Amino acid sequence: MKIATFNINGIKARAQALLDWLDEASPDVVLLQEIKSVDEGFPLEPFEDRGYNVATHGQKSFNGVAILSKLPLEDVVRGLPGDEADDQARWIEATVVGKQAIRLCGLYLPNGNPVEIDAGGAPVEGGKYAYKLGWMARLKARAEALLAAEEPALMAGDYNIIPQAEDAARPDDWREDALFRLESREAFRRVLNLGFTEAVRSRDPAPGLYSFWDYQAGAWQKNNGIRIDHLLLTPQAADLMTGAGIDKGVRGRDKPSDHVPVWVELDL
Repeated sequence: MKIATFNINGIKARAQALLDWLDEASPDVVLLQEIKSVDEGFPLEPFEDRGYNVATHGQKSFNGVAILSKLPLEDVVRGLPGDEADDQARWIEATVVGKQAIRLCGLYLPNGNPVEIDAGGAPVEGGKYAYKLGWMARLKARAEALLAAEEPALMAGDYNIIPQAEDAARPDDWREDALFRLESREAFRRVLNLGFTEAVRSRDPAPGLYSFWDYQAGAWQKNNGIRIDHLLLTPQAADLMTGAGIDKGVRGRDKPSDHVPVWVELDL
């Protein structure tokens, strides 16, 4: 089973680019982020024509996540637990059953910029950085529950986290950015250290692997990228992993997203 994550940066603007990649890569499941569409506005037909079941958790003009699956989607849940007042569409999960069942969690983690810090060095309450770190605390709680189930599961998506310096072409440019601040990286590490395997890094520890290139300042042409799209696997899922990678070439195509697909193959 090939499972991918792809921040599409607007389903209406990138539908053809997404369809072209689906036809080429033929993933079994795709976790999408930044669909930037309400549920009823998502263009279902071309995906269903290719055999995909579709579940969305949309929001007008911003955010939005979705799952495309060639297998039936069971027990779909929308919204990350822990804050009923949070109305941002950033989390969706469902179960698919191949040789065995796997719980799939798709996420679009908050960016967190601008970073607002008070005189004592703490994130300002109500600010975007405080929201990011609070969201990550809720993510850790959900991660603990997934591990407690002792079943195959993964959490994949745009984490808006640069885990280590080798995950950025120019790490010094990101030192005070919410994606690379120490508090952000520590929060990501707390989740990972629960017992998750980060798929791509487990297969290739080399520097120079990126999943995002900004549209500005010739970032793609200069390979000035960062790696912020990740697949985290429970031990039961990691035991089934047979491959993982990044489809970098998608970034160089016509009207691309600023992200590219990241994928894992599991013996499922």
